[in-house]
Amino acid sequence: MTTQDSPRASVTLLDTLDFFHNEALIDDPYPVLDRMREASPVFREPVHGVMVVTGYDEVLTVVGDPDTFSSCNSTTGPIPGFPVPLEGLDGDEVSALIDAHRGDLPFGDQLPSFDPPVHTAHRSLLSRLITPKRLKENEEFMWRLADRVLEPFVMRGGGEFIGEVAGPFALLVIADLLGVPEDDHADLTEALTGNHSLGSTDDETVMAHTPLEYLYARFTDYIAARRVTPGGDVMTEMAHATFPDGSTPEVIDVVRVAANLFSAGQETTVRLLSSALKVLAEDRALQDRLRRTPADIPNFIEEALRFESPIKGDFRLARAAATVGGVDIPAGTTLMAHYGAANRDPRQFDNPHVFDPDRPNARRHIGFGRGVHSCIGAPLARAEGRVIIQRLLERTADVTIDADAHGPAHDRHFDYVPTYILRGLSTLHVAVE
Repeated sequence: MTTQDSPRASVTLLDTLDFFHNEALIDDPYPVLDRMREASPVFREPVHGVMVVTGYDEVLTVVGDPDTFSSCNSTTGPIPGFPVPLEGLDGDEVSALIDAHRGDLPFGDQLPSFDPPVHTAHRSLLSRLITPKRLKENEEFMWRLADRVLEPFVMRGGGEFIGEVAGPFALLVIADLLGVPEDDHADLTEALTGNHSLGSTDDETVMAHTPLEYLYARFTDYIAARRVTPGGDVMTEMAHATFPDGSTPEVIDVVRVAANLFSAGQETTVRLLSSALKVLAEDRALQDRLRRTPADIPNFIEEALRFESPIKGDFRLARAAATVGGVDIPAGTTLMAHYGAANRDPRQFDNPHVFDPDRPNARRHIGFGRGVHSCIGAPLARAEGRVIIQRLLERTADVTIDADAHGPAHDRHFDYVPTYILRGLSTLHVAVE
């Protein structure tokens, strides 16, 4: 038994690990997540006191119980933490403080941070967008857009896939879904293709609001204008959407959900596309198979979502004392429902660290979350993955990792986004023939 595999060494590591600042976890977090799960599927991280939930069933328990586990801290977790101390308080006291201080929490005005019934009402505003008819129309746009962004990329023999293909593609797909005027697409692309990831391991950049502020301003103009002068477009439908009780939301209510869908949809899809292509670029046989049998691409995309979940996890705050996976959780405890770890739980997925495009239960992954906060844009992301991968394979005979950028096959190196919320490559250089 090596030192790395020694239980004693594992305990020592877990006893001292700063889970949210340790840069070694950025490139490959899975060995540590495995050790956590082996110790307990609900593991108390020692530095910040966060309960990291790494088991598949345990994650489903947490995200499936919004009455017990509030989403008020979903995107920030322990940094900067709750505005007032919660330790030692009972459930009623914690719930009262959540309601009193929700507005003080970073991103507390965003849909992922809402709890039912407010979350239910605001999420319903998107129902006019995520419909079978609208998704079909959007997919038709995807095929045209895929050809447009891939043409120069393929003609050049490849390049940096994220900046040249995945980023512009994901951004313009969501812009089309939301009905952003085409005249504004160039401005959006320029403003939103920078690095503004949530959950940076650098505390000073964790609360970067710049992209949302930009989107708020843009969508406020769009929605306000459509309420005055309806235009018969998607944006007009959004502007005149109502809550389930028939009441009319404020402009800012519509703007929030639209901006959140835009921002989140772009970020997660870029990570999905790049991680899927990374797998393909290392496996010529799999490429050839998917070229011959594009009907196999959807399950390949599901396995890509399981293998490298674009969102590592979401946070929750316990409103009341609870027990999950045999572990007692006091009221006021911060938890991280770690989707990436749950999707590699061997109790749910055989040989979880092996990428298997034929995995029969790949679609049981929780890369899009579950429960009331499951990703409303999941059908869109799946379609984007299928379209861009199929088109790229159709237009090429081979896709390979650029050894000049990432090293030879026996010694690859990749840079990952330095955040504890997102899981994805910073760059992916490939050559195509």
